[in-house]
Amino acid sequence: MSSVRPWRDIERRKSRQIMVGNVPVGGDAPITVQTMTNTPTEDAVATIDQIRRCEEVGADIIRVSVPTVEASAAFGKITKAARVPIVADIHFHYKRALEAADAGASCLRINPGNIGSSQRVAEVVRAAKANGCAIRIGVNAGSLEKDLLEKYGEPCPEALIESALDHIKLLQDHDFHEYKVAVKASDVFLAVAAYHGLAETVDCPLHLGITEAGGLIGGTVKSSIGIGSLLWAGIGDTIRVSLSAEPEQEIKVGFEMLKALGLRTRGVRVVSCPSCSRQGFDVIRTVERLEKRLEHIKTPMSLSVLGCVVNGPGEARETDIGLTGGGSGKHMVYLSGVKDHHIESDDMLDHIVKLVEDKATAIEAGEAEAFDPHKVAAE
Repeated sequence: MSSVRPWRDIERRKSRQIMVGNVPVGGDAPITVQTMTNTPTEDAVATIDQIRRCEEVGADIIRVSVPTVEASAAFGKITKAARVPIVADIHFHYKRALEAADAGASCLRINPGNIGSSQRVAEVVRAAKANGCAIRIGVNAGSLEKDLLEKYGEPCPEALIESALDHIKLLQDHDFHEYKVAVKASDVFLAVAAYHGLAETVDCPLHLGITEAGGLIGGTVKSSIGIGSLLWAGIGDTIRVSLSAEPEQEIKVGFEMLKALGLRTRGVRVVSCPSCSRQGFDVIRTVERLEKRLEHIKTPMSLSVLGCVVNGPGEARETDIGLTGGGSGKHMVYLSGVKDHHIESDDMLDHIVKLVEDKATAIEAGEAEAFDPHKVAAE
């Protein structure tokens, strides 16, 4: 069946599916959003508190670094308390991988080539199999093997792909196939080229990321360009937005990427204007307050907030609830794309929040559906 709007279609790369705990990754499963804790893992209480905050904003999978014996000791408490699968981040100490697998890790983030001898890799694979753990191979341009740097002269797509294939072979030699792979770089061009090359070479799920992307604004921009372009091309099964910001922000940015591409929906998608002198109310402050007050809404729906009637009515016709600025402190409210009633400035914020909450409740109860203007147009 041909698509009504082919310019909106994204054909996902066909990958095989693995399980990270109870979360499917790859195949036709939804693209998952990950983050990583930054508390000392040895402090189980602080780490669990941070995990809880990430769960509340929608994290599907959370990674926790396990660098020390003390971290291993706390890791079991952390996995028991978590509501989502926990990935143990391991680098050189294979014993930490064995301990994490036994302590409830759903996935081990390792580079098999860094673990040591073939015997050690075999031990890690045995522990992963015994505990139902997946493995995530994490190739990074900043820590490529010395022989590959000598061969290629610098980090390049071919070097990242070769590193990934070398690590994959180590797992396959031990008959382990429950793995996903990342080929990350802080250089957007390098990362994107490496992922495209790897996507054509292997059938395993791919974990996307632009590593060391930067702070909240700069890192969001870089990640959106890199991860967004790959997702648009149908590449990627799970994503982590690496920001010098709190982990909750990484989850929010990741979901906004997926929402923008129509790949996943969660919570309120806000359409708003940058504001100008035509605005009938303070758009910037209104949007800030609405986003804050609507953070608890998990039901997918849309809200448009525009300051004047130039583009306001057009955008409102596309959203569940629309607010368009008018004159004399009186603004128009649209429901499911249709002009419905006016609201005064003083009552506006509370009124819109209640409309969103009521619509979300009705959707969850099966008494209403999220508004889809494209479906209406097709009918």
